Amino acid sequence: MRKYTSNVFVALLRGVNVGGNNMISMSSLKKSFETMGFTDVVTYINSGNIIFKSKEADARKLEKKIEKVLVRDYKLDSKVVVRSLSEMEHIVKSLPQTWTGDSRWRYNVIFLRHTIDSEKILAELEVKKDIEEVEYCPGALFWSAQVSELTRTNMLKLSSRKMYQDMTIRNVNTTRKLYELMKKVEKG
Repeated sequence: MRKYTSNVFVALLRGVNVGGNNMISMSSLKKSFETMGFTDVVTYINSGNIIFKSKEADARKLEKKIEKVLVRDYKLDSKVVVRSLSEMEHIVKSLPQTWTGDSRWRYNVIFLRHTIDSEKILAELEVKKDIEEVEYCPGALFWSAQVSELTRTNMLKLSSRKMYQDMTIRNVNTTRKLYELMKKVEKG
């Protein structure tokens, strides 16, 4: 796997513009990121995905900095997951081979904050193996479920658990697109 020399990151904001809650315009968010000193800022879709370059290389420090600005500028007290281009590449290249785009299945990447990023998290999840599958990859969980059985899955019940505050979910297509956009930003 390639090691990237530039500091390209994606910030994945939790709960932005979902169900009419925490409404933030992406152009305003882009300005806030530029005010923090980030460059080449790009947003993707209206759900809190921001790609940027930073002189700071520590993703944990970036998370804290972004969270403070979200509170200051938007009164949004929400955790952020930041991934580097190298981390995103590893996640995308590790996606399960079984994720073929079958319309009878839903495919999601659950990005984990460092506080819960461990394979041990699998032991805390009760998975209904007949209708859903979960795999761990450093930085993420790969969750797939039969569309016809979504309401019966245990993964949908995650929102009632404390650990849910330390994760954010993107579908597989969004995850792949973010990785592609990050590579474009890296090339300049």
